[in-house]
Amino acid sequence: MFLPKYPTSPTPPPVHTHAPTDPAPVRRNVPSLSIDQKTVAAVLVGGVVLTALLAAVAVTAISVAIAAVVLRSLLREHNGR
Repeated sequence: MFLPKYPTSPTPPPVHTHAPTDPAPVRRNVPSLSIDQKTVAAVLVGGVVLTALLAAVAVTAISVAIAAVVLRSLLREHNGR
């Protein structure tokens, strides 16, 4: 009465199931890059020039900021008297 009823199957289930294997990854041919010494030198020189320009801009900005603070303090002292 309280026993489970299992369905009757004409064929037993397979013991081993075949799992599909992942396909092999596709290899793409990457074009070869030929890097010579002139290219490396050009990249290095470009990097040095850009770094120097960035440093010059930073120094100029700091100098302008200091000059503005000094001028402001001088004008404040001049107007205060």
